Amino acid sequence: MTHGFALRNTLAVAALAALAGCAGTAHGSRWDTPSDTGLSAEIRRTGFGIPHIRANDYAGLGFGMAYAYAQDNLCLLADQVVTVNGERAKTFGPDGTATVSFKSIPNTRSDAFFKGIVDAAALRDGYARMSPEARELLRGYIAGYNRYLKDTPPADFPAACRNAAWVRPLTLADMMRMGEEKAIQASAGAMLAGIVDAQPPGRAPVTHTVVPPHAVDVAALDRELRLRDLPIGSNGWAFGSAATENRRGVLLGNPHFPWTTTNRFYEVHLTVPGKLDVMGASIAAFPVVSIGFNRDVAWTHTVSTGRRFTLFELRLAEGDPTTYLVDGTPHKMTARTVAFDVKLPDGRIERRAHTFYDTEYGPVVSMPAAGMPWTTQKAYALRDANRGNTRMIDAWLHIAQAGDVAGIHRAIGNLGIPWVNTIAADRNGRALFVDVSATPDVSAETLKRCAPSPLAERLFKGAGLVLLDGARSTCNWQVDPASPVPGLIAPARMPALERDDFVANSNDSSWLTNPAQKLTGFPPIMGETDVPQRLRTRIGLIEIGRRLAGADGLPGNRIDLPNLQAMLFRNTNLAGHLVLGDLLEACKAARDADADVRNGCVALGRWNRTAAANARAAHLFREFWMRAKDIPQVYATDFNPDDPIYTPRGLRMHDATVRATVFKALKDAVGAVRAAGFALDAPLGTVQAVRLPDGDIALHGGEEYEGVLNKLQSLPIGPQGLQVDEGTSYVQTVGFDAQGPVAQALLVYGESTDPASPHAFDQMRAFSAKRWIRLPFSEAAIAADPALKVTKLSQ
Repeated sequence: MTHGFALRNTLAVAALAALAGCAGTAHGSRWDTPSDTGLSAEIRRTGFGIPHIRANDYAGLGFGMAYAYAQDNLCLLADQVVTVNGERAKTFGPDGTATVSFKSIPNTRSDAFFKGIVDAAALRDGYARMSPEARELLRGYIAGYNRYLKDTPPADFPAACRNAAWVRPLTLADMMRMGEEKAIQASAGAMLAGIVDAQPPGRAPVTHTVVPPHAVDVAALDRELRLRDLPIGSNGWAFGSAATENRRGVLLGNPHFPWTTTNRFYEVHLTVPGKLDVMGASIAAFPVVSIGFNRDVAWTHTVSTGRRFTLFELRLAEGDPTTYLVDGTPHKMTARTVAFDVKLPDGRIERRAHTFYDTEYGPVVSMPAAGMPWTTQKAYALRDANRGNTRMIDAWLHIAQAGDVAGIHRAIGNLGIPWVNTIAADRNGRALFVDVSATPDVSAETLKRCAPSPLAERLFKGAGLVLLDGARSTCNWQVDPASPVPGLIAPARMPALERDDFVANSNDSSWLTNPAQKLTGFPPIMGETDVPQRLRTRIGLIEIGRRLAGADGLPGNRIDLPNLQAMLFRNTNLAGHLVLGDLLEACKAARDADADVRNGCVALGRWNRTAAANARAAHLFREFWMRAKDIPQVYATDFNPDDPIYTPRGLRMHDATVRATVFKALKDAVGAVRAAGFALDAPLGTVQAVRLPDGDIALHGGEEYEGVLNKLQSLPIGPQGLQVDEGTSYVQTVGFDAQGPVAQALLVYGESTDPASPHAFDQMRAFSAKRWIRLPFSEAAIAADPALKVTKLSQ
């Protein structure tokens, strides 16, 4: 009905009853209930409310971690439980939205997806294969969250969920579902619309225009799917003994994640004496540190360019659109109907249902705008490298126990890391980059041989979609005996580089991890080489090169924490350096230019080409470059694969068409800034700020397309200015001395999502002032913290 997928509002009573019984398993009726006794933990909170959890075993560690997280983020976690169980429309009504894979999705579509795609049986099997330590962490985490609910009257919950009936005890099924949601964010979750929309021809109303393959707008598809440019990102730099001041490793971890939803980070320190001592940040309810450090090694992650799924074109049997052929043999699709409830405006609950169709590859998808509709001749299916990936907790637990970068490399050999690169530095002065993550084993030869049509190449190069011929079994993923997961690329065949100077990644492929030792020869499905790099990659390598050459205005030519922090927070705007000179020269020559253009040029002439809070007209350049960056042939010097850091550059202002279009972009930018009510040369921090009742917090940082390392993504400029919704989130700089790690970090949005909490915005003010927080890691540092508060729990 609405949103292009069939919702059958009436089913046979018996069928609905059966569905209701199946749906009940989402809350754990078929899962074993872990014991919630014999648990104890100590929560020691230091400055900015950072919890240090200490327990005698892993169950106690999870117990304390969940209790602390619930103190800070109860409503956020409870809301996510509703989402992954497919209960949003029942709880909040059909007109609301959920955030799935960084996109806003209508509640009914989200519910259908999570009811239909999360495979509870596979998750139970995966749970059984997890290590005892991982299962104990989960056991404790469930008990800790539920203990907080017992200790806290619903009337004392934060305003967002105060007295809400949907805040309920946590189950093992909930935890496994939340893990699955994180695993598939770059695969099935990113393809939610196509999965939910897939219905056999004639069984659902046609709501999308079918585009013939030759007419597919691949660029528009790329912008919609964002598979090649996920809305999240990161900078990860690691320096070794040849580059650092004290010859020990130094690391920068700078993920750019949402400031809302359960992709927020949570700063935490986890200790089981003699077994684990790790500090850093976890993702929401994930019971391990995802980015952090221990006594010997520090690590971070950046979103990898590897593809996490492939599509298969299915040849259908004549007269039956739900039977497909593989090597000439018919295979019947499996139809699965799931039910979910919807709260109507009058308060009544309506049962709805949705049918999914599964193949040996995975669910059927329909993408008419991509030239891939489900017809009587063809259908398309998605095989997901991360569906059922229950290896993640063990991977990060092993990382946390590593003693050096080689140990980090070994720790991720189970292919539990879902969609990120790993960058690490150790106290011995070694730096490591690896992209060992769940990736389909599809060779360059297979991509070429198994392309079912010319459209396949266009989709891969232009939108990051891998399309293979599903009618031939030889086109399925290869199985390497050396891989721990059949069908995924074996760790030994994936990019890795260990050096004593540096490795760096800012979400391009592994190609330029260190320009002195380019990484090549890997399957195209892992990322491209010899292609233009994002501006953030380029400015990172420029900054590192200038630092090691002693040419950046800072003392010496080596890396330590202060100059690493300065490199990040000087907020150099690479796009400004690449094009502003040519723009201003053209402005001088254009004596008959429009008044708005002239005024824009005057304002930009005062800009210092940074995204500092005091940078005047930085917001005007952002509005201009957002419009100008995609003008055809806008650069004066084209990309040169032999000079990838410094090309493309300049503006092709000698071309009359380009010049006119560039000036129009500037005129439109001036209009947008004025319509929002801001001066053209206002300081960035007055435009880009968090507006709070007790005063604004000015924010420094810039957009991805500007080439600012300190990335902040904002909504379009409006009366409230540039409102940031994601970007620099948890940022850590870590070095080592003779005693262990020396870490300074910021969790930009603070520990709590409750606006009434003193820790909702306290670190944002520190971020605004570029005031780094030293993290107390040793027992002595924790004990000496003037804000120390201790809570002891047991049951």
